[in-house]
Amino acid sequence: MKTGAAGFPRWLLLPALIGFALVVVPLGALAWGVEWGRFGALVTTEASRDALWLSLRTAAGSTLLCVLLGVPMAVVLARARWRGLPVLRALVLLPLVLPPVVGGIALLYTFGRRGLLGNHLEALGVQIAFSTTAVVLAQTFVALPFLVLTLEGALRTAGHRYEQIAATLGAGPSTVWWRITLPLMRPALISGAVLAFARALGEFGATLTFAGSLQGRTRTLPLEIYLQREADPDAAVALSVVLIIVAILIVLLAYRRTSPIPGTQLGSARTGGRAE
Repeated sequence: MKTGAAGFPRWLLLPALIGFALVVVPLGALAWGVEWGRFGALVTTEASRDALWLSLRTAAGSTLLCVLLGVPMAVVLARARWRGLPVLRALVLLPLVLPPVVGGIALLYTFGRRGLLGNHLEALGVQIAFSTTAVVLAQTFVALPFLVLTLEGALRTAGHRYEQIAATLGAGPSTVWWRITLPLMRPALISGAVLAFARALGEFGATLTFAGSLQGRTRTLPLEIYLQREADPDAAVALSVVLIIVAILIVLLAYRRTSPIPGTQLGSARTGGRAE
């Protein structure tokens, strides 16, 4: 590991190690607290299986929704030149700093039986609150900013150069989008989707407030862990480890497939464009 002028100042190691320890030690303590002899029995109960399967399905659904909505949102934030864009960006990123329970209440006042839109949906026979759909919407609400922020930063870093060259060669806006912009976004899109999935997988407050806790319908794994914390603490610890393992595997798998955005590799600056 390089240090000094060619790498980084040695004094940065101390706060870095403290930061690593702040993350790793609690996770290790959690693993140490598991009754491994009963681990299989604790995590394979009917309620645990239902919660895990529901979490994976709803997190996948919310991630897909984040991609469908977040990609156009990121492009607008990165490429548009509207006067009110900073305010719009602040509103989009607001769920990052809001307590999740506030997001749940906001969704309830929007899609609840007497909510802004829920009142009209109820008249059509559509009930969203306290359903599996509500879980997906709650997860999307809190996870969407992670995807948008990642993609917007990638688009700003990549710049307009490739898109401008394609346009001067006669490519239309849609062709530039499909052939240039979208491929440029691929690494950031994978990273952002992973972050969104991980955030959705661990969502608790908004889900509980907006969707409730019905086994097999709205009780995701975080909710099951919360309930088991009082009824069976050993099961809560075991399920927490399961949630951590699933999240780690997904992040590792996705980031192994991620490559740098063309034109932004740091290595080219060090080697004059030649690979080491």
